[in-house]
Amino acid sequence: MSGLPRRIIKETQRLMAEPVPGITATPDDANARYFHVDINGPQDSPFEGGRFKLELFLPEEYPMAAPKVRFMTKIYHPNVDKLGRICLDILKDKWSPALQIRTVLLSIQALLSAPNPDDPLANDVAEQWKKNESNAIETARRWTRKHARSGLRKPAPCMDPALRGEH
Repeated sequence: MSGLPRRIIKETQRLMAEPVPGITATPDDANARYFHVDINGPQDSPFEGGRFKLELFLPEEYPMAAPKVRFMTKIYHPNVDKLGRICLDILKDKWSPALQIRTVLLSIQALLSAPNPDDPLANDVAEQWKKNESNAIETARRWTRKHARSGLRKPAPCMDPALRGEH
């Protein structure tokens, strides 16, 4: 981890020493700015029982710029598109250098508990959520059983090199 800003080292050490319940974030062996993340689907949500793989990358500008985060596990959620990109205000215009990696992960976990179809990234899913919420929730449960069961598959290969900071 030498060569990394002190803030990233401290945040990483805290994540390892005091993990967030239901979330693991492990820095990549080859790039300490890149994290392999697992988030357990929150209890009493359509994602309960699922284990979702995400990737998180801290750009050179971090903490002045938000981390880049995306779902690697397929998920039926109005705020996550087919590429795994996440519509979350703190990853965009509401980012503040006062926020940390753990804040971002907790916010994503909260988004799983409370999907927001009024600020969608996946318009088709949001429409379904608004028109027939119980049907959308059942679809989300089905996708969770199909795609997010822990231990069934190896994670997908890492994201594109540009997002990992390799050019």
